[in-house]
Amino acid sequence: MSVTVATLVANPLTPCLSDALIRQAAQALPAPSEQKILDQGIAADLVFESDGNADHGRWAETVRQALGDAPVDVIVQPAENRRKQLFLADMDSTMIGQECIDELADFVGLKAKVSAITERAMRGELDFEPALRERVALLEGLDLAVIGQILQSRITYTPGGRALVMTMKAHGAYTALVSGGFTLFTGPVSQHLGFHEHRSNSLSLNAGKLAGRVEDPILGKEAKRASLISLRSARGLHPSLTMAVGDGANDLAMLGEAGLGVAFYAKPAVAAAAHARINHADLTALLYAQGYCKDEFSGF
Repeated sequence: MSVTVATLVANPLTPCLSDALIRQAAQALPAPSEQKILDQGIAADLVFESDGNADHGRWAETVRQALGDAPVDVIVQPAENRRKQLFLADMDSTMIGQECIDELADFVGLKAKVSAITERAMRGELDFEPALRERVALLEGLDLAVIGQILQSRITYTPGGRALVMTMKAHGAYTALVSGGFTLFTGPVSQHLGFHEHRSNSLSLNAGKLAGRVEDPILGKEAKRASLISLRSARGLHPSLTMAVGDGANDLAMLGEAGLGVAFYAKPAVAAAAHARINHADLTALLYAQGYCKDEFSGF
């Protein structure tokens, strides 16, 4: 038997996690040995003993069914090594609300076409690298100045993102923004959110305009996973001490390699494959999943 924890998280904007819901969840689990409120109405832990080979995803689904239609996320994992020391995050539609390449395409009147390709690539219906090259080629001749316009007027940061990064940093974790997008965006975004570093793709430029090419090597699905492995190895960390979050098919290898891989409002195939999924809460759910209480948060 091993000590396992089920974390229940509601969206902070709709703090609906009542005592009654916590009791419903507890009744679906082997007799919990401990219950802890992490944030009243928003997050709670239920600690219980399970078979060491237990399917945590199965327990999570059991609790979700017990909660019915309540907008509460459920993350089930081993209690050991919950607090992670390495965090990798996708950018587009994860740490920010947009797909940057789609916003670029809007400036050349091709947003609908590019968005359709992006959606298929994120669902895993298209190979990421050729789909990226195809979309970037459509941007040839776009003035570099539009990057600043997009960052200023179109990019929105996902609620809870800065608190997630800054809290983990305050407790000694290393944080990296790892994106299949572009350095022109990941640089400013990572700085705003407080990441230690960012890794992404570089766009070729020609006299202050986009050349319609992405430079090799392309940071795609396997490169994201390789980034996690290299950062983990450099710090001598056990795999269980790592966490990653993303929403698209190109995040799957990274999520699978992490000790806790979280699908955030993700495409169906990604949500099904990840260790945990968030469909209701904001990014602070990843702090509650590590056992942080609200009064331990930084970055507000």
